[in-house]
Amino acid sequence: MTRRSVRVDDKPFDVAAETAALGLGPGSGALVTFTGLCRDEGGTLAALEIEAYPEMAEAEIARVIDEAERRWPLDAVAIIHRYGHIRAGEPIVFVATASAHRTEAFQAAEFLMDYLKTRAPFWKKTHRSGGSGDWVAAKDDDEAAAARW
Repeated sequence: MTRRSVRVDDKPFDVAAETAALGLGPGSGALVTFTGLCRDEGGTLAALEIEAYPEMAEAEIARVIDEAERRWPLDAVAIIHRYGHIRAGEPIVFVATASAHRTEAFQAAEFLMDYLKTRAPFWKKTHRSGGSGDWVAAKDDDEAAAARW
């Protein structure tokens, strides 16, 4: 049975602590982690504002983890996604997958991130350094990446 953790939260997280909390055993031969950061887009972005209904988002993410578990033999999965006002340089998302072999761990992590980028119920708005802002839609590149699954 896969150890799993899903959290949608407005608080920052500690990558090392979250990785240690996976509690991997000797059967895990690969651990893949990804941390997405809020980039400043060449100094033009001050922050992102991410809106979410945490309970709904957690349930949807758990459903997609179910799909990942059907596709790959996973020992552990952890996903954290923040919402609220996130400044440039701060972490937004953490995905960790563990499996006996690296291929499965990498593929599952990519599958989960592609879902989070294109289908997860989050709404993002930019806050530009000059004071303007726009709602963010999924990019064509992200949609193409998600379509391969």
